[in-house]
Amino acid sequence: MSEDLGYGWQGELLDLPAYLKRVGHDGDPAPTAATLRALHRAHVTSIPFENLEIMLGRPIDLSLDAVQAKLVERPRGGYCYEHNRLFAAVLERLGYEVTALAARVTLGAAKILPATHALLHVRPPDASRDEPAWLCDVGFGAGPLEPLRLVDGEEAVQDGWGFRLRRGRTVTTWTPDTAEWELHQRGPDSWVQRHTFVQNEVFRIDFEVGSHYVSTSARSPFTTRPFAQRFSSDSLRVLDGVKLTVTRPDGSVETRTLAPEDLPGTLGEDFGIVLEGGDADRLVEFVRARS
Repeated sequence: MSEDLGYGWQGELLDLPAYLKRVGHDGDPAPTAATLRALHRAHVTSIPFENLEIMLGRPIDLSLDAVQAKLVERPRGGYCYEHNRLFAAVLERLGYEVTALAARVTLGAAKILPATHALLHVRPPDASRDEPAWLCDVGFGAGPLEPLRLVDGEEAVQDGWGFRLRRGRTVTTWTPDTAEWELHQRGPDSWVQRHTFVQNEVFRIDFEVGSHYVSTSARSPFTTRPFAQRFSSDSLRVLDGVKLTVTRPDGSVETRTLAPEDLPGTLGEDFGIVLEGGDADRLVEFVRARS
């Protein structure tokens, strides 16, 4: 057996039938653009975003076995590194060309923020090199439902949700061909820059480094409160601490505040996240201690 040098996504180790069942995809698995769109939509609408392992005092394990056990075999979810670790293995197994990228989540902020979000740059195997690649983002928790073509000015309305890509500034003077890309999401009143990225390849080990920061740093927003998202064609559900928000494609928003003891039930009913063993009590205790 050859040494694992850290390249690729170990698609050969994936339980593909279990994954396809989890996301409800029973279509043709041939590695085409149509299959990519269908799988992306199925993944985004089936497996929720959540950071609960951090609240429960457990490290995030990005091995493929661990990610499959959590996101596929159990009624749980994960954050971007877990989602895109899994999706990259799926696409690699099916025959796509998969390259990971690192993005800086801005949400409209102007200052430089760390590159702590994972994206995937994907090509079907029979695609011409002259055709644009696809940008996949199954791990943000708020869409897009389907991948976007990596084209400057590309704009897509997916079931009422709006997204666009555009080139931003040139990153440095000594690499003039390296342009920063921006992903924007349409808000109630205007477009909001969601994150920026450049086309520099990152690897599994880079996921490990980014995940360590996100899950342990006091500066990370994910170490202070539970956060979960579930995206669908008709709603974006967000649990931020004890605040539950439901946003519709037309921009309407409903918000309510939960008691800490309501969190486990809400996670199950609204997000499809079921906490096992003593995890529900541990989550409630964590939130009460922070209140």
